[in-house]
Amino acid sequence: MSNLSVDPNPRVAFRIAHQDDDLMVVEKPPGLVTQPGKGHMRDTLLNGLFAIEGVGSKLQNLGKARDFGLLHRLDRETSGLLLIGLRPRAYDALREAFATRRIRKFYWAVCAKGPSHDSGVIRRPIVEVQEEQKLARLSSSGKPAVTAYRVLDRSIASALVECRPVTGRLHQIRVHMESIGCPIVGDRVYAPKAVAEASRRLALHAHRLAFTHPVTNEVVDARTAWPPDLRNLLRRLGLKKPEEARDVNISDSEE
Repeated sequence: MSNLSVDPNPRVAFRIAHQDDDLMVVEKPPGLVTQPGKGHMRDTLLNGLFAIEGVGSKLQNLGKARDFGLLHRLDRETSGLLLIGLRPRAYDALREAFATRRIRKFYWAVCAKGPSHDSGVIRRPIVEVQEEQKLARLSSSGKPAVTAYRVLDRSIASALVECRPVTGRLHQIRVHMESIGCPIVGDRVYAPKAVAEASRRLALHAHRLAFTHPVTNEVVDARTAWPPDLRNLLRRLGLKKPEEARDVNISDSEE
């Protein structure tokens, strides 16, 4: 393929969880940047997507105005599912679905301390601030931010929690969980030093995306397993894997 805005790189590794003519759901591994930027022009998820036969041309057709198909992003150290639009009609409809909160995203997080309640909703506005990097802070002047959560398993000094960010603010889950005294293990930005150094990487995984297909109207419910690189962390903290814990979804009514 020629005249592409993003350099294709077939060496970028990721898993395709769902693909059809209109969209893709892909699983990003930890450490992989989502899109090209300073210091990462050829080794990102988007470079890998552009290398897939038949996909690169569709992303190029969407163009920069539609973010070359990217509908949302994950932090570099966060693993899990991302939704990619492949055609203008599908991309625009999915963008609207995100704006109206009709796409459900679920994350697993290992927290240094369990919430006082087994489930709940955090409603605390968040503002973005520019320091050495762009960060999120709680502020009454910020945008509304809502995160529902439920505890899947607890041990003496930690908890496995499923979080559903109803809104999509920068670092929302990380900031919200820290704000209730439950920082995410491995978070080197928002967690205390001892918690940050308890894991080689951020213990946060986007494990499920559920939405109505914008063209076929069928329900797409993409899911992943607990990431292999965090299995030892669970064992060390005495926590069960999510599939061994309670299998109850966060209710839509918790918004």
